[in-house]
Parts: sequence; C-alpha cells; structure tokens
Amino acid sequence: MQKSTKLKITFVVILVGIVCMFMAVVSDHWAVLSHKVDSVNSTCDAAHFGLWRLCKKNIYIEDPESVGKGCGPLSLPGEVNCSYFRHFTPGQDSEIFEVKTQREYNISAAAIAVFSLAFIILGTLCLLGSLRKGKDYLHKPAGMFYAFAGICAIISVEVMRQSVKRMIESEDTIWIEYYYSWSFACACTAFVFLFFSGIALLILSMPQMPKNPWETCMDAEPEQIE
Repeated sequence: MQKSTKLKITFVVILVGIVCMFMAVVSDHWAVLSHKVDSVNSTCDAAHFGLWRLCKKNIYIEDPESVGKGCGPLSLPGEVNCSYFRHFTPGQDSEIFEVKTQREYNISAAAIAVFSLAFIILGTLCLLGSLRKGKDYLHKPAGMFYAFAGICAIISVEVMRQSVKRMIESEDTIWIEYYYSWSFACACTAFVFLFFSGIALLILSMPQMPKNPWETCMDAEPEQIE
C-alpha cells in the first residue's frame, strides 16, 4: 500500500475520532442513574448527566415487576428537568452534585476534556497547514497533538468513571443503579481513534529507512580529492 493511501486512511480515522470526541463533550449521556422504585402507580427519578449538565426525569411506574428495582428505562415518558453545573462560578448547584457527589471529579473530567479539544484544534491546524506544498513536516506535530488529545480523552473517561463510582458507593446517595451510556462510549472510541491514528501519522511522517544498508552509502556524494 502506498504512503499516500495510508495517509488518507489515517486522516479519515482522525476525522471519526474528532467527531466522537465533540459528541462526547457536548452531550449529556455519559452515565444514567436510577432511583429505587418503592411502589406501583407512583413516580420515581432517573437521571443522566455529562460534563456540563444533569437531567432528571420523573417517571410514572405502572408495572408491578419494577418494584424494588431501578427506575427506568429512560425511554418511558416523564417530565424532564435539566440544570447546568456551575463549574467555575460560586453559588448553589444542583443538589445532587453539590451535596451528595464528588463535585471535584466532574470539574476535573470537564477540564481534561477541554484540553483534549484544544489538542484536536492544534492538530487540525497543523494538518491543514500540511496540505500546502512542501509542508509535510507538519504531520509530525499533528500526530503528536492527536495522540495527546486521545490521552486526555481516556483520562477524562477514567475521572468520570471514578466520579460515578464514588457517588454510587456513598451512603447519602439516592441512586441504586447506574450504567454508562453512549456519550461515554463516544469518548472511549475517540481515545482509540485519536491516539492510534496520531501515532500512525507520526510514524508515516518519519523518513523511510533504506531497504538495503548500502543504499545510503551509494547515494552519498563522492569526496573531492584535491
């Protein structure tokens, strides 16, 4: 396979990784939480949240088999109430995240995700600059920036996972069940695509090694004898 074809495939993979990361950052389905169903013909709470917003859904339960289990699924009809986290401003936040969870974890995950987006922007600028003739050397920093963006993505995923774990294990929490949703999967996919495609772009930008050790010697300019 020619080098140009490999580069095109790498660019497509990078583009998919960028789309996945942006979807993960702007969406609010990283994790889904469920309150315990106490009785039938009553309402219960379910919630989903991301890096910036928490959405609670009040669901009316009619199925007797749901008693004692987690509220949901989210596809059931109910009233939705969403509130944004005040990460960088003082004041009273959502009761659940201010009182009963590890708020610092969510702030850290959001900040690291922003760093990932910053590396993506820098890598994209280098990649666009490399399209000009004679600017292929910009593939190296672009590959490094995309690899760094992937590392930030997986760190953000792990921080968010620890946040959910701490919240569920807390004795004060009202949630009994949780699962990670499609935004979480997008962030994991972004890590795989950005990190490995960044490494691949970095390798492809390296000078090609000679197949024959004597090629380097034969290509060298002959010394002038005075």
